[in-house]
Amino acid sequence: MPAEFGLILKVMDEIIESPIATRAKWIVLQAKLKAKFPTLTDTDLQYEEGKQDVMYAKLQVKLGKSKEEINSILKTL
Repeated sequence: MPAEFGLILKVMDEIIESPIATRAKWIVLQAKLKAKFPTLTDTDLQYEEGKQDVMYAKLQVKLGKSKEEINSILKTL
């Protein structure tokens, strides 16, 4: 998996106590992304295990941002 997807995995795995806690963390991150970028939809932010690269590519296209810019945005949320 490319390094740029590591940030998404880190966010998803930051709270490892339970799958429920991890899911809750992702829901919060989704809400922050949608607040910052109202054009994002639930479909754009749909997380599927093993398909993070697809979601990441959707974010790049939808926001017109580079990989580095997406990484920076995720780090600041």
